[in-house]
Amino acid sequence: MKITIIYDNQAWDKNLEPDWGFACLIEAYGKNILFDTGAKDYILHENMKKLKIDPLGINEVFISHYHWDHIGGLLSFIELNPVKVYIPHSIIIKKPDKNIISVKKQLKIHKNIFSTGELKGIEQSLIIRQNNDVIVITGCSHPGVAEILRVASEFGRVKALIGGLHGFNNFDLIDNLEIICPVHCTQYIREIKNFYPEKYIEGGAGKVIEI
Repeated sequence: MKITIIYDNQAWDKNLEPDWGFACLIEAYGKNILFDTGAKDYILHENMKKLKIDPLGINEVFISHYHWDHIGGLLSFIELNPVKVYIPHSIIIKKPDKNIISVKKQLKIHKNIFSTGELKGIEQSLIIRQNNDVIVITGCSHPGVAEILRVASEFGRVKALIGGLHGFNNFDLIDNLEIICPVHCTQYIREIKNFYPEKYIEGGAGKVIEI
């Protein structure tokens, strides 16, 4: 599988524009999934263009939670490419839309691709299963990394955690991971890098992670 960070507070590729927010493209099992859409639509689209990511080649959108820095590019994206959008159940949709999938509980999206379900009434994370291992992609980890990893472990051994971790500092929880890539809102990126240099991967817009 391949994960390309499109939108982040920092730019790994200096040709891209950094901004507070998060979005990434997940390519796994023949599916192209846009995970979150950043804060500003023009930055999302411009960074995608520079990364040579075709918006029309994306199969679906997965929204972790309804905060401005994760949904800012959503409307313009689905106007361009009206794909299915998986959203947490707490997001209120005023009129029915067959392309909007409201997720409350754990959900199999495709073979080996799952949602944790909406945790603690705010956020869902994406799980990709590889044999007996799982890769977890988070938006901000508002439900807590412990809760996200607990649910993810029901699908297999958690191998990698990629995404925003907010104020997470219970580092013992990631001792057994092979890969950790903290981005966006993570407050303790420097500490994670110092404690786990062998498993730490630097994020930033333009970074490509292949697992």
